[in-house]
Parts: sequence; C-alpha cells; structure tokens
Amino acid sequence: MAREEDEGDRSTALRVTRGLAIPRDELVWRFGTSGGPGGQHANKTATRAEVRFDVESSPSLGPRQRARLLARLGPTVRASAGESRSQLRNREVAMLRLAQRLAEALRPVAPRVPTSPSAASRARRLEDKRRRSVRKRERSRRDDGE
Repeated sequence: MAREEDEGDRSTALRVTRGLAIPRDELVWRFGTSGGPGGQHANKTATRAEVRFDVESSPSLGPRQRARLLARLGPTVRASAGESRSQLRNREVAMLRLAQRLAEALRPVAPRVPTSPSAASRARRLEDKRRRSVRKRERSRRDDGE
C-alpha cells in the first residue's frame, strides 16, 4: 500500500544548480512496494520512493526558470527509485534523479550556427553525381546488333 508524506523536517535543500536550491518542504514523497522479484521483503515493505516537485506553484523558482521548466518538463516533475532494498537509499537515488532532470531542463540550448559545406565535401558531392550520371547513362544505352 502506498503512502504519501511531506518531507519538511529537514533544513537542507536539494541543490540543483549553483543558482537554484529547492527547500525540501516543496517536495512531496510517496512510497510503495517495489515491483519485480524479491519475495516477501519486496512484497511487504514500502521501499520504492517517488518524489514529486510542483513547478507551477514553487516559490523558489524565478520566472525564467519556471517558464523553461514548464516548457520542457510540464507542471510537475517526478522521479522514482526502487532498485535498492533500503528506502533511505531509494530516497537518495530519487532525489539525485530529480536534481539531474531539473538541471538538464534548465541548461540553455546552444543555438545552431549554420555552416557552409567545405570544398572537399562539395567535390565529393559533384564526383558522386558524375558517377551516378554515368551509371544511369550506361543503363539506358541499347546494343545495336551485338
């Protein structure tokens, strides 16, 4: 059975980038049983951890950060982990995954700089065109009497 919990008792924040740290009371935790094999332990204990972050209502985000996260990830961001038998370890992994997703989405995309083809690539293209032309011309020739 899954249970939900607000993690507000710790004073440390989730460090995403140098300019962004999210207080832990903005993160919502949910725990459940891990899927897959594992016998009684996996079926009975709530070791799988899912952390949820509400981008729309977060006071720790600036307007540009909020706009970029909404455009790339949507109004809520989730990360989960259930690989370990320890709930504490799964919490740490889920927090790390959330921080990585947020940092990746906040990273600005470098604009594409158009380049012109090099002299060698133009020469290769023209040579390929000549070869193709010769091949097609030879296909279309008919033998006159041989």
